[in-house]
Amino acid sequence: MTTSSERPPASTQDYSEKLRTPLYWYVVALFVAALLVGEFHVAHHSFITDWIPGCVLLPGSLVVVWSLGRSKLEIKDGELRIRGAHIPLSDVSGVVALDPATLRRVVGREGDPAAFVSIRAWIGPGVQLWVDDPEDPTPYWVVSSRHPQQVVDIVRARASR
Repeated sequence: MTTSSERPPASTQDYSEKLRTPLYWYVVALFVAALLVGEFHVAHHSFITDWIPGCVLLPGSLVVVWSLGRSKLEIKDGELRIRGAHIPLSDVSGVVALDPATLRRVVGREGDPAAFVSIRAWIGPGVQLWVDDPEDPTPYWVVSSRHPQQVVDIVRARASR
């Protein structure tokens, strides 16, 4: 018989944010795919040039946009996770919220090529986390977030524990 103090701790999720693409991107993708299908139709070759491109390009464009927006930013079990990468919050020595202009500078000319960058073009603000691990060559992480101040507050609270 186990008591409540002997049970393994449950997975704790402090923060979760889906970094989905905006809905209008689906409309634009369908429009571009329809233009390409129209180009095939103009050729007037046969049934294949009319229907096959439509059956491939229209759903294919939706799948591409959907796959771009599948990312998820999570703070769970003492780690920050995004796109399959994770970093223990105990290895984070500092964190700061970035506005869209600063984010562009940090990942642009002023950025370090060794940094881990996971940004999404449709999300303006983000978060920069400095890594304090002598075995990790990554100086910092930059990730997109619609709510950067909330991420900063949670990381600071979890890292101080």
